[in-house]
Amino acid sequence: MVMDVGERDGDGEDGGWENMGEDNGTKSPTDLVDETVSMIEYVARFGDYRRAQRKECYNLARRMKILLPFFDEIRHHGSPISHNCVASLSRLKKAIRLAMKLLKTCNEGSKIHLALESEAIMIKFHNAYVKLTQALEELPFDELEVSDEVREQIELMLTQLTRAKKRTDTQDIELAVDLMPIVERLAKKLDLHTVEDLKIETIAVKKLSKERGSTAESIQQIIQLLNKFKQVLGMEITNVLDDTDTPQKLSKCHSLVIPHEFLCPITLEIMRDPVIVASGQTFERESIQKWFDSNHRTCPKTRQTLAHLSVAPNYALKNLITQWCEKNSFHLPKKEDQASSRKFFVDHEDEISCLVEQLSSSQLEVQRKAVKNIRVLSKENPETRVLIAKHGAIPRLVKLLSYPDSKIQEHAVTALLNLSIDESNKRLITDEHAIPAIIEVLQNGSMESKENSAAALFSLSMLDENKVTIALENGIPPLVDLLQNGTIRGKRDAVTALFSLSLNQLNKVRAIEAGIVPPLMLLLEDKKLGMVDEALSILLLLATHAEGRHEMGQLSFIQTLVDIIKDGTPKNKECATSVLLELSSNNYSHILAALQFGVYEHLVQIAESGTNRAQRKANGLLQLMSKSEQIP
Repeated sequence: MVMDVGERDGDGEDGGWENMGEDNGTKSPTDLVDETVSMIEYVARFGDYRRAQRKECYNLARRMKILLPFFDEIRHHGSPISHNCVASLSRLKKAIRLAMKLLKTCNEGSKIHLALESEAIMIKFHNAYVKLTQALEELPFDELEVSDEVREQIELMLTQLTRAKKRTDTQDIELAVDLMPIVERLAKKLDLHTVEDLKIETIAVKKLSKERGSTAESIQQIIQLLNKFKQVLGMEITNVLDDTDTPQKLSKCHSLVIPHEFLCPITLEIMRDPVIVASGQTFERESIQKWFDSNHRTCPKTRQTLAHLSVAPNYALKNLITQWCEKNSFHLPKKEDQASSRKFFVDHEDEISCLVEQLSSSQLEVQRKAVKNIRVLSKENPETRVLIAKHGAIPRLVKLLSYPDSKIQEHAVTALLNLSIDESNKRLITDEHAIPAIIEVLQNGSMESKENSAAALFSLSMLDENKVTIALENGIPPLVDLLQNGTIRGKRDAVTALFSLSLNQLNKVRAIEAGIVPPLMLLLEDKKLGMVDEALSILLLLATHAEGRHEMGQLSFIQTLVDIIKDGTPKNKECATSVLLELSSNNYSHILAALQFGVYEHLVQIAESGTNRAQRKANGLLQLMSKSEQIP
């Protein structure tokens, strides 16, 4: 019997579930299975989760549903189930109940509370993973006569849970990006935006905690928010309730305030390795890389779409931070303890070594499974990528690119893409002559293989010499073909790679000869694809070359640019104005055409209220128009 748990709305919150949690050895196997399945089905009915933990919730709920075929087999188990099996099923049920309660909290709980308590909630997820792992590892599969197929699914789930519970990064990078501007605005609204304001507020909170009790939930939430305000200003985070104000995180003089420009806009912590992104903003390298790894192609601060995802070290700022730290005897926060990295290597050394060996197996199924697992593992974290390369996976993966099995080929090129995120691996992949093989997959592989090949070429093109190698190996034409005929994801991967390659002057001609301009024009016309900025960024690079200007010098293109300048987003207008200025600087007829299409009043408006770069470009165009005496 399966209980209808969807209707439980009584005052004794989850009363039925509370009673089901204690088995005390009295439950029959059928009851255990039915009640456990009911909890999984209850979770499946949750419509959505709070954004702070949404990704983690969906992953946990999906893993719980993997167990349904297992319980279905137990239901139809022919022979009697032993006491040992019943005890194992009871422990599994308790672990699932713990996970269910956590998911229910993330489904119905206070959004503000979940956001402020994100790290504590992530610890609860870690505990849920531990309990589920222990319960699953103790299951007597042979005694329960579980099928090989179901057993493989559970073993895969155990692998996923093991990786999940080892995760050390408890900060949701997307939440941090969204939350910080809100905190800044709230601080200004409450007049808590100076060091003196926050010192006075700290005293007031101490007094309030003595009146109401320091353990009150409302006091704890006020303290958390107060510490967020302090982070915004670069102040030390102290134990507000401790009269001695012992610093919890930052080791520095009590009155010291970190200059705001030294703080990463994502984490609001002082930067150790500042890098500049395409928008001109500076971030901590680790934080912005996590943002990019979450499939974001926008600047977290300005929200504008980035023309490319490459970053450049901000040496000037890093020197200023170093000088300031020395002057103020400030010790930069240390990176993650190396001991944990060593433990990770020890824990995974044998597993990865075995998988790498299996890449060369004579059995197709063993190879296919190994390369798939390497693909999955290589996506997880930097340590894994280093360890996989250390065990010699890269040469074997390159060989698999020419393998006739399409799935093996797809997994191999994706694994190389993931491994190439590591800078040292980029060089190793290049040294194995992987680029021609990746281009071959780009030309003849499945659509997903083509997409990931394009992304791999972009990653490898971060080494300047590879920009030349990719072009000489005839990699630009198939990228242009993917840009024209690929899926939305394929077009995006292609346009990103082509932008990077077009930074090389000779590659501009190669891209033009490969027919890049027409598909870029189509991206400008189809705004639903959301790649107007990317297309304009490449067109701006091509416009610096005479052949590029010749390809773009049609009246219809000038009209398209003017339409974007009229009705586009601020970033669209900035890019379109830049392209028009580049074209017009070499040909006054383009200025005349743009004026005929009504661009003048819109340029005046951009010059007054556009982005900083757009204002400069608009003023440049207005000056050209003034010189040509074509103003109406």
